[in-house]
Amino acid sequence: MGIPGLSNQNNGQQRLGITEPISLAGPTEDDVIKTRELEKYLQGVGLYESQEEAVGREEVLGRLDQIVKIWVKNISRAKGFNEQLVHEANAKIFTFGSYRLGVHGPGADIDTLCVGPRHASRDEDFFGELQKMLSEMQEVTELHPVPDAHVPVMKFKFNGVSVDLLYARLALWVIPDDLDISQESILQNVDEQTVLSLNGCRVTDQVLRLVPNIQTFRTTLRCMRFWAKRRGVYSNVAGFLGGINLALLVARICQLYPNALPNMLVSRFFRVYTQWRWPNPVMLCAIEEGSLGLSVWDPRRNPKDRYHLMPIITPAYPCMNSTYNVTSSTLRVMSDEFRRGSEICEAMEASKADWDTLFEPYPFFESYKNYLQIDITAENADDLRQWKGWVESRLRQLTLKIERHTYGMLQCHPHPGEFSDNSRPFHHCYFMGLQRKQGVPVNEGEQFDIRLTVEEFKHSVNAYTLWKPGMNIHVSHVKRRNIPNYIFPGGVRPTFPSKVTAENKQSSKSRVPGHGQAEKPQGGKTVVVGADDVRKRKRSEDIMDNNPRNSKSPVSLAPPSREVNEDISPISASSSCSMKFDESEVNSIGGQKSEKPCLNSPGEIPSGDSGTNGSVTNNQQVNPVLAAADTSNSKEEEKLAIEKIMSGPYDAHQAFPEEPEELEDDTQYKNQDKDSGGNMKNNMESLLSKPAVAEEPVISKEITCSTHLFSNEILEELEPAELSAPLLSGPPAPLPMKKPLIRLNFTSLGKAADKSA
Repeated sequence: MGIPGLSNQNNGQQRLGITEPISLAGPTEDDVIKTRELEKYLQGVGLYESQEEAVGREEVLGRLDQIVKIWVKNISRAKGFNEQLVHEANAKIFTFGSYRLGVHGPGADIDTLCVGPRHASRDEDFFGELQKMLSEMQEVTELHPVPDAHVPVMKFKFNGVSVDLLYARLALWVIPDDLDISQESILQNVDEQTVLSLNGCRVTDQVLRLVPNIQTFRTTLRCMRFWAKRRGVYSNVAGFLGGINLALLVARICQLYPNALPNMLVSRFFRVYTQWRWPNPVMLCAIEEGSLGLSVWDPRRNPKDRYHLMPIITPAYPCMNSTYNVTSSTLRVMSDEFRRGSEICEAMEASKADWDTLFEPYPFFESYKNYLQIDITAENADDLRQWKGWVESRLRQLTLKIERHTYGMLQCHPHPGEFSDNSRPFHHCYFMGLQRKQGVPVNEGEQFDIRLTVEEFKHSVNAYTLWKPGMNIHVSHVKRRNIPNYIFPGGVRPTFPSKVTAENKQSSKSRVPGHGQAEKPQGGKTVVVGADDVRKRKRSEDIMDNNPRNSKSPVSLAPPSREVNEDISPISASSSCSMKFDESEVNSIGGQKSEKPCLNSPGEIPSGDSGTNGSVTNNQQVNPVLAAADTSNSKEEEKLAIEKIMSGPYDAHQAFPEEPEELEDDTQYKNQDKDSGGNMKNNMESLLSKPAVAEEPVISKEITCSTHLFSNEILEELEPAELSAPLLSGPPAPLPMKKPLIRLNFTSLGKAADKSA
């Protein structure tokens, strides 16, 4: 049996992937230079761990392997096995995820899998005896077992190193030391939880087998992970891209350009996925049916698979879609980011941009006028950790419900990180940008009322089976200028001018100005923040609005569909308010160019792979034959090649215009939703919007809302009043209301202009 996705070319060389490569061109001298610059950049921003930390991780893994071997012998003896069987009893530790791929950074978790024999049960032995052993060890801290998760996991720190430990119970009496978990036979006679637990290791190993050059793949993937975090699109649970999703996307580009260096692969990553026609799936190899009858991704036979908007298929049996969480909102955001990356890479080829431009943090808190703020609290740290995990797994449902109940007219952009107010104990909050769908004619008096939508979301969240007193959730509407200060570094709101002249844009060599600063809140997640000062912004906008807008920077910060101008109308407490702004205007936030990072010596990357190691540029020589073989490929030829690639077995697959009421739950919380009757979830219409076009009409927006004053901050609540309201209708009847609401009222441009005058 060969490796799936591996075939022979006419010249006898092996080809990786399900299609021919787009280009066999090798690196030019310029590619080698720019790849070396990229490697130094990644080292300079601290993406490589130190030698001491690498050694510490290896020691932890070795110690953990010893512990599980002692554990399995103890339980074998306790179950009455004779000494011969106790002596032969064995368990084994495997790694997967970013550590196994060799792209982990300082402080990253180690994803591990314990493989045990058939007589070592999950509930009684793994979450019983092994958990007890770990809890009694001085090296182990923050032990947090999650046995009821869809994929049961034990989380803890071992000598300060974070570890996620899964368990796979095989149908073997003895686990051999040379066990190969990539074989399909390993899945025989095991339960679903074991199949899911084994999946991470099997997928990771298969990815490394299906890329032409492991070290080139690693450098490119490390780059794309950094880009995704800086641009706010790194979070599987929020509906964006997680580590395995990015690994599969990068691996496919490596297959399509097998002789390219990371510099070219980064550029082609954006070029290919900008042109990709979703929901055509990305696959590293053909989907194998297998002999065990396990369900694999197939939209022709599985109705649930037909709703997936951005399928990225895992290469190991049973093949699954790794991006089932993606919604129309998050796909729109990611499509915009792919487009932006492609434009910047083209500017870099013309020496009009640099790596700083590509990795510019996304100014989330400068990009929208209105946000939803979701606050959660609990009684203690353990309750908050459980409550946080559950709420995070449900947040994408709020996005789905808002778009469904407003027929796709109100779009959401979830922020992938969380924030904490240190003045409030056991508190986290999340943000979601709101904007009206671009390019759609505005109907007179059109209004969105999402009170019932928010109430329905809160109802589903509060259906948590492990809910405890003190677990609360609060959803409110907050305007950009009223974003709480604690989300900014040091609790201080930075100030940036909202616009720069076209001349300043040109003089910056098309480099995207600095729009925000990176902050690392609790939980270690990198987030992007921006800021505004109302008085300075007003003065700046009054001046700049009189300037002609007849020049455009070759590299745009972000598509216009996600940036709006700040409204500066005052809001008085406990009174209704109206706000108008012109959505055709795009903020261009100025900033100082950051200095290039210092070039530190490269960190060591642990590797257990039989692939190329060390610096790419030290091992990869320029091959003039390969370099000249395909340099005539134009962008048009590449476009045709990409079209051909997408003409595969699933070319006819198109996602249904309606999503299922519930996408697949987060793997750790799939079974923890109480039965709430389902009467609030029937007959919901959905209209999945596509990415907005570049040219969009000028739209005036008016938002009517009621406000209350809380602790010197103006928050406009979304909690529904005790009355029935249409989901999308004209202005509601003047009925008395006990709670404030948010209504989005869209009027014609002419009428808005008259009012503003």
